[in-house]
Amino acid sequence: MADRWKMLIVLFLARTAMGVQFQSVAALSPLVQDRYGIGLAEIGLLIGLYLAPGAVVALPGGVLAARLGEKRIVVLALIAMLAGAVIVALAPTAGWLMAGRLVAGTGGVILNIVTTKLLVDWFAGREMATAMAIFVNSWPVGIAAGLFVYPTVAESFGLGAARMIELGVVAGGLAVFALVFRVAPGAAAGPAAVRAVRLPWAPLVAAGLIWALYNAALAMLFSFGPTVLVARGLDLVSAGGLTGLFMVVAAVMIPLGGVLADRTGRRDMLIAASVAGFAVLIPATLVVPIAGVTTLYIGIAAVFALAAGPIMTLPGAILAPPQRAFGMGVFFTLYYGVMMVAPSLAGRVAETLGTPAVALLIGSGMSAACLILLGLYRTSARRVAVA
Repeated sequence: MADRWKMLIVLFLARTAMGVQFQSVAALSPLVQDRYGIGLAEIGLLIGLYLAPGAVVALPGGVLAARLGEKRIVVLALIAMLAGAVIVALAPTAGWLMAGRLVAGTGGVILNIVTTKLLVDWFAGREMATAMAIFVNSWPVGIAAGLFVYPTVAESFGLGAARMIELGVVAGGLAVFALVFRVAPGAAAGPAAVRAVRLPWAPLVAAGLIWALYNAALAMLFSFGPTVLVARGLDLVSAGGLTGLFMVVAAVMIPLGGVLADRTGRRDMLIAASVAGFAVLIPATLVVPIAGVTTLYIGIAAVFALAAGPIMTLPGAILAPPQRAFGMGVFFTLYYGVMMVAPSLAGRVAETLGTPAVALLIGSGMSAACLILLGLYRTSARRVAVA
């Protein structure tokens, strides 16, 4: 096996640990509520706190990577994730839970940014879309693993045992990365001077907003879809199961999108077809007979997932090696900023108008906006290439 694929496996495992840790609150929420005497509002806050540091540390995370060395900063990020897991496991109060989630989330954010850049270094110019699609899939794989494992362990052995699963997964990711991973040939292996570099701002901002709105549109379905389905006549268990089915289908299809982009060379056309399909089909879930929603959800998941890997290749295609650390920080700052605001804003609009269906229509609009941004990316990227 070529070295770049071995390194992809290591990066995949590290990012999967992040997904497993993120899901530890949602998957165990009834037990957490009982243990700490908190409600759903506090559970939502604990979930959001894991991503909240992104808007603050995404940009300096890239600078720190160049300053301290990229492998070293990922190791430190995994140590922060492990420390956060320890705080959560030992937390005597809800306040300590929040502190642990913030510490773990800070590490997770930095890991997410720097490992993406490390993957770009290994696959620049070859099989990038395929590798990125596999890498991106580590997040839903980690979340799905958490959904299955945490409740099973907690039901048999209690909340404390489930927390040990979180600790073990993060510790395993840390050990594998520290012992096995090495930076790509030609990339900076250790600390480098932080230099001011000129970034291709227009296509970089367009790429960051495409990724942000793509994920925010998906968040509308995961956040408000079950409520819409219940309002349409499904029971809560069936509505949750159908949303989970969407996630499983998406996880299966994400790597295929990367392979198709690499094999056909039609990356942008694939992205456009995917986001357009989501924009058109999501409103249909509000009007088709409820018996047909399952088939429609499967189709939407299959179409929408194809764009994930190709979208993540957009920044790497315009960033030269000296620009990647800082440029990926900008890219993820836009992502985390939008992801912090969008679900809350959509929820407020839906509450004001008295129907959760509005949130799905907002998600449809976000997906459609990706088409406009993709056009801006293509135009500005060509100008950068000419310059």
